[in-house]
Amino acid sequence: MITVHHLDNSRSQRVLWMLEELGLPYEIILYQRDADTQLAPASLKRVHPLGKAPVLTDGAITMAESGAIIDYLAQHYGRETLLPAVGTPAYREYVYWLHYAEGSLMPPLLVRYIFEQIRAAPMPFFVRFIINRLVAQVNRRFLDNQLHSHLGFVADHLACHEWFAGDSFSAADIQMSFPLEVAMTRANAADSYPRLKAYVDNLQVRPAYQKALAAGGPYRYGSGRPPVD
Repeated sequence: MITVHHLDNSRSQRVLWMLEELGLPYEIILYQRDADTQLAPASLKRVHPLGKAPVLTDGAITMAESGAIIDYLAQHYGRETLLPAVGTPAYREYVYWLHYAEGSLMPPLLVRYIFEQIRAAPMPFFVRFIINRLVAQVNRRFLDNQLHSHLGFVADHLACHEWFAGDSFSAADIQMSFPLEVAMTRANAADSYPRLKAYVDNLQVRPAYQKALAAGGPYRYGSGRPPVD
């Protein structure tokens, strides 16, 4: 039996979705974030030294890192459905977007999230003034340009391709879902990149996506729409 060590509102939601797309049986061990720090609980360190989710066990195999897990599941269980044929242009696109999701797109989104958490933290007025000025400078000089460049790049690709690896839905689309969902929670991003918003909406109505939502519990980036037939 496959087991997913799953943290609420995290990258591990897409592992549940991947398993639902594959129709594989699995069980979930659910962990809740600390209400103050928003970090994973210390109990996850008993599963993996870094104490981060997702972690997947499949028999004697234990794996961490969502991209590695998605690829493992695609290679072992999804060759006929979610993995392009090795050696094809579609497979090269699959490999690229599998790594791009966390290697390039997610870092500036994470930095922005960290700065927003800092701005929201309690602090004296004079410190808040300095922090707000600092965050505004970082956004203007770095993050805004970085995110505009990346989101524009992704939108241009999807303007010419229905899916990330070509004409067929693949595990690359599942891996890319999380950073795009995070990006689209910002109203200005959703308005500025309607192609990305439409793509995310299209992912979120897939029956397997909705089943994963029901299995994994609350997920702030997901859609509450019912599954389609």
